[in-house]
Order: sequence, then C-alpha cells, then structure tokens
Amino acid sequence: MDPGTHFVFGTHKDHGFVASTPALMPAHLAHWFLVREQFEPVPDSPGLYRLTAPERDGPRRTRQAAQDLRRHGYAVHVDADVTLAPANPPRPHRPNGLTERRSRIARAAASQSSQRHAAPTTSPPSTRSIPPKPTYAPTVHLTASTTGRSR
Repeated sequence: MDPGTHFVFGTHKDHGFVASTPALMPAHLAHWFLVREQFEPVPDSPGLYRLTAPERDGPRRTRQAAQDLRRHGYAVHVDADVTLAPANPPRPHRPNGLTERRSRIARAAASQSSQRHAAPTTSPPSTRSIPPKPTYAPTVHLTASTTGRSR
C-alpha cells in the first residue's frame, strides 16, 4: 500500500464492508467524510468504520464511497479480494491534486470574465421631479347616503 494513502476499503469477517484511515489522515476529517458516505465507527476499534446496512447493495455503495473520495483528491486503496473494481477506472492519483485544484480556482477568480459587461455610467442617477403643491384643495361634502348613517 502506498504510504500517501488516505482511506483503505476492504472486508472484515465480523463487520462486513469496512473503511479505515492511516495515521496520515486527521481523525476528525476522516470521521466527517466516512459518516457522510454511510459508514459508522466500530466500537472499541479506533479508525475503523463499517458500512451501515451492508445488505442494501453494499459492494456498490462501498465502490461509490471510494469514487467520491477519489474525486475529492484523496488517495484511496481498495482491497483486491473484495472485488470492488470500479466500473470506471479511477483517475491516476496526483500527489498535489488538491493544491492544483485550488490554484486553478484562484487563477479563474483573478482573471477577467469572458462575458461582456455594460460600461458603468458615470452620471448621477436621474431624479424624479416633485409636482408643485396645489394651491386649491376642493372640499368634499358627505351626505348621509354616502356615509352609511341614517337620521
């Protein structure tokens, strides 16, 4: 196994499909990822996680977890005896994959957009004129029929 491996997937005689993390991976980060991939910690075995409900398409779910972690740039090892060969061959692991991704994002954020934007106006926004105050205000006379009251 490669010393730069972040996650290892395999089978266990008592726990079924399992995942473990070498010392290279921070425990809290590994826990966060594996719980979201439907693995739960095995009691009394630190660093060992088992797949929840392995009878529900366990091999496919384990394969999917490995693929998801690879897409995030982690080095994943899957034991050969599990026959979890992915349907699509995994992309070759790049040692600085996360660094490369971050630098691509930074370059994209620093470059100008290819979309054309309208030039901003330098004149102040137009103001709406206020109509003059009327000099005469008509008086409204209400009758009993319009107010709803009777005499």
